[in-house]
Amino acid sequence: MKPLLYLETTIPSYLTSKPSRDLIVAARQQITLDWWLRRRRNFQVFVSQIVLDEATEGDHQAATARLSAMKGLPLLAINEEVISLAQMLLKEKAVPKKATRDAGHIAVSAVHGMHFLLTWNCAHLANAEIFEAVDTVCAMAGYKCPILCTPTELLGE
Repeated sequence: MKPLLYLETTIPSYLTSKPSRDLIVAARQQITLDWWLRRRRNFQVFVSQIVLDEATEGDHQAATARLSAMKGLPLLAINEEVISLAQMLLKEKAVPKKATRDAGHIAVSAVHGMHFLLTWNCAHLANAEIFEAVDTVCAMAGYKCPILCTPTELLGE
């Protein structure tokens, strides 16, 4: 069985955005493309309505490209358990109130038993400084926190 992976919105954003002249952004775009072409097939990839909602924001053409990249990916349900865990992450300050959607991404992936949450959001998701708090809240609620990581960490050998 392939590992379960929750695809957060920054991944299709980097995948489909216009090439950047900013070196860090350009590197992330290339790493994302490499992961998408070489490694994606090694995982069962899922999204949620939160991802789709975020992907539709902004420029219409860019939104269309993001949604197209995710076409056919299974959708994880946002149920009472997800909402409860997201609220708990915010209440316990594992995730700041201004990052409500990020708490939702963590909650969806934890409740549905994802092994990985793949993101370029290193402020509120793939951030080693907050992982212990996030992991503790997930455990208090009875869930295993997925590994919160960037595509760099899942490129394989």
